[in-house]
Amino acid sequence: MRPLNDPQGRTFPYLRLSLTDLCNFSCNYCLPDGCEEHHHKQSLDLSEIKRLVTAFSAVGVEKIRLTGGEPTLRSDFNDIVSTIKSIPGIQKIAMTTNGYKMDQRVDSWLDAGVDQVNVSIDSLDPRAFEAITGHDRLQEIMAGIEKAFAKGLPSIKVNAVLMKGVNDIQLGVFLDWIKHQPITMRFIELMQTGDNGSFFNQYHVPGQQIRDQLLEQGWVRMTRKKDAGPAYEYCHPDYQGRIGLITPYSRDFCKDCNRLRVSSQGQLQLCLFSESGHDLRRLLQDDSQQDELIQEIRSVLRLKVDGHFLDQGYTGGTQNLAQIGG
Repeated sequence: MRPLNDPQGRTFPYLRLSLTDLCNFSCNYCLPDGCEEHHHKQSLDLSEIKRLVTAFSAVGVEKIRLTGGEPTLRSDFNDIVSTIKSIPGIQKIAMTTNGYKMDQRVDSWLDAGVDQVNVSIDSLDPRAFEAITGHDRLQEIMAGIEKAFAKGLPSIKVNAVLMKGVNDIQLGVFLDWIKHQPITMRFIELMQTGDNGSFFNQYHVPGQQIRDQLLEQGWVRMTRKKDAGPAYEYCHPDYQGRIGLITPYSRDFCKDCNRLRVSSQGQLQLCLFSESGHDLRRLLQDDSQQDELIQEIRSVLRLKVDGHFLDQGYTGGTQNLAQIGG
């Protein structure tokens, strides 16, 4: 079966699947007042998820990233992982987590079949971490990372949202941390959403500033893999770890787009900043709907445009990044 293509000729081996829009952290750039509105109980169930991923696998998707909200708030998270792992064609299951109780749970995630873990750590200073997230949990996350390595996970990606005067000035601290560990430290430009306009104006800093510092220190940009996410990664001969930069405000950011998103309620979103999604849930109720589901996915892909309009202040229907996992 031919792979998915959009009108620009881009192919899509990578699906980001939100398991819930509920999050238990209150990060100042996303949910400063906590998760006041969510549809956790209306999330896709296990059978719907299996049908969804089976269809995407049939049209060339090889990598699934499980996101939230916080995906591990699903009581059936490990069952979801093992079910997806059994679907022919799926080669990699990744997850993005805030690290809640990671020290207690990471072994079970890996046993279920998770191949890659991305965990958010916006600061290595415990006080700053608590101020950003609303939780004093940095040490349990660090312990979770150590447990993952002990379990045999070859590498871990750590996400940090860049904020002016908060963590953009801590590059040296992060570099020291990854010097002798197989950690890819990914800095993500703060993105404007419907709810964070004033915060964005105060704290946004271009990722180019980090890039320039890296290049001055001898870091070299690496070639991006086919199923890689949006980050450009940099390596250095003196460091075991790597640096990744996600810069959605940079020119041509969208030209290499290779990923689609499905919300926790079964809405296919062609872009993180789409105005709305396209309902697939009605076609997830029976195995006999697979052909119709695949045709619907192909049809929706014809509507994908060549880029977002973030640089013009357009945020679409995305009120906060917890809605569909960033």
